[in-house]
Amino acid sequence: MSFTTESAQSIFPDTQIATIVPNTIEQFNKLTAEDQLALIWFAFTEMGKTITIAAPGAANMIFAQGILNEIKQMSPGDQTQVMCDLANHTDTPICRSYASLSMNIKLGFWNQLGEWMEQGIVAPIPSGYQLSPDASAVLTSIKKADSGQQITILRNIVLNMGFNSKDSDQPKKVADPVVVPTEMANRTQVKIEGVSDQTVLSYINNMNANDFEAAVNLFVPNGALQPPFQKAIVGREAILAYMREECQGLKLMPERGIVETAEKDYTPVKVTGKVQTPWFGSSVGMNIAWRFLLDSEGKIFFVAIDLLASPKELLNLVRR
Repeated sequence: MSFTTESAQSIFPDTQIATIVPNTIEQFNKLTAEDQLALIWFAFTEMGKTITIAAPGAANMIFAQGILNEIKQMSPGDQTQVMCDLANHTDTPICRSYASLSMNIKLGFWNQLGEWMEQGIVAPIPSGYQLSPDASAVLTSIKKADSGQQITILRNIVLNMGFNSKDSDQPKKVADPVVVPTEMANRTQVKIEGVSDQTVLSYINNMNANDFEAAVNLFVPNGALQPPFQKAIVGREAILAYMREECQGLKLMPERGIVETAEKDYTPVKVTGKVQTPWFGSSVGMNIAWRFLLDSEGKIFFVAIDLLASPKELLNLVRR
């Protein structure tokens, strides 16, 4: 009996993922639009004092500039209404345009609004606004999370805003400008304590070079990649589309790993380390585990990327 995508997800079952992230996002989604906006205000101001949010370059933000300029020219009341519409997933032209933006551009969009709110150009959260008890509980959860978990919460919050249709009426995505892969001569080669498998090393090196086509070619045709707190993405074409939209500019920094005895002609490999994102600079690293399942020919059948519960889990590599 061979592995399936579903059964492959059970490899290294003792991996301790950061459940605070999906739990906090679920609590956030139950809040009123006003409380959601107040919490975003916190994220881009108070949280920004310890986490530096790197504004995307002009080439990226050109896709959002029209929406931002439109909001900038509105009355304070209309500005507030637009932000509430985004939180409420209302079907409006601005919400549809926002939904078409990539994750990086959405982060830049809210970063720009946050700066304008501080400058008084866009209507800020009313002075003396009191969070509801439920919103205060979410705020407490965010404060308890480590910096890598906080930015993941923030990323998912802004990603899910805007018009969200589950049918074919969903706005077509606008991709970030494609980053040219790093030239071969300038690529770094990682070393992973305990792991010398060339497929795993090549995957990390190609991702760091933004060479997503080379990374995807390491997968079997029906291979799967499971991002943190998401469903598995199956097939090379779908994985490539995900990488181009979500993974540009990531810096993967694996530290150590373990290779288990092959089972059913498949070899499980677990690697732990950190990932830095282009949106929050080098000051924040997310604690990550990569759980690979390689087939008998050394191709990637499955890889899960997990956001870990604590730095201690980076060292939790004990043979079963």
